[in-house]
Amino acid sequence: MAGPAAAPLANAPVPSAGRALGRPLGPVDQVATLLLAMGKPAAGRMLKYFEPDELKRITRSAVQLGAVSPDQLDRVVESFATEFSGGSSLVGTVQEVEKLLTGLLPPDQIAEILAEVRGNASRSVWERMATVSESVLASYLVKEHPQTAALILARIKPATAAKVMGHLPAPLRNTLMRRMLSFKPVDDEILGMLEKTLHEDFMINGARNAGADTHAKMADIINKMDRAQMDEALSNLGETRPKSVEILKGLLFTFDDIVKLAPRARTTLFDAVPNDRLVLALKGTDAEFRGVILSALSARVKRMVEHELNGGEPAAQRDVMEARRSITDLAMDMASRGEIEINPGGEDDALIR
Repeated sequence: MAGPAAAPLANAPVPSAGRALGRPLGPVDQVATLLLAMGKPAAGRMLKYFEPDELKRITRSAVQLGAVSPDQLDRVVESFATEFSGGSSLVGTVQEVEKLLTGLLPPDQIAEILAEVRGNASRSVWERMATVSESVLASYLVKEHPQTAALILARIKPATAAKVMGHLPAPLRNTLMRRMLSFKPVDDEILGMLEKTLHEDFMINGARNAGADTHAKMADIINKMDRAQMDEALSNLGETRPKSVEILKGLLFTFDDIVKLAPRARTTLFDAVPNDRLVLALKGTDAEFRGVILSALSARVKRMVEHELNGGEPAAQRDVMEARRSITDLAMDMASRGEIEINPGGEDDALIR
């Protein structure tokens, strides 16, 4: 960010509501005060130097600014080494900020900034929930009352709800489906409270919640263990944290789970796996598992892999496990990019031949 009003923003906290006349102004407050006092033409020349996130912080401060005394206004002006006359007080409101921004920024950007400040989303909170990680949302729903969880699933997009369902323990999943089928009309006030809570939990604090998703982090760690270590870890956790184990099982994806992928997803995955790595990963697998994997390959690649498996030298277990882990990591990366879908651990994932 450039410009003379930029410096006070460094490391400044976002101001809070409920300010009284004469209270100290923080750095962001001072910038907001100065811009309001300058008026549209002068402020317009300044606003173009701010980044979008900085504009949001300044706008939030301006809306919550309240009354600023003439003395405070003079001190703010002096702190920016500027000459300013006319000691009348000013009041920061949503309307004043909207008037200031109109004509200086595109209408949709103004709407987005002011909507966030008012605590409402420019889009429906239910639409924006589709951007939340399915594993994060699943962990959130597990902690909620089943009726609340069922209402959330009923309101979000069906495609998102289906993916979230795949991460939930089977007993809870069945309970939520029964509740969703027996819903009665929901009071607007209750729905509004739920929307506000979701907005705060995911839209405002989304990054913090995502970083705090301990089940997803733990699942990522367990996924990188070998099978014996994984089984031992889950068994030990199950003695004290059985519910957490159910959640973790829904988040895990191992090399053995590849046979549960849809045929198209398996083909997409193995198109990106080098032949030598696939050969190494398939060493020691049983005939049925190997047959499912080979069926996802083209005829030419299948013949090459079969030839290597039948005539190749034995490989170290460490190398085999590393090859399998790299394929599993690739599958999860592709799923995160939307290139394939994985639903590990689901009881309904029976393989059809």
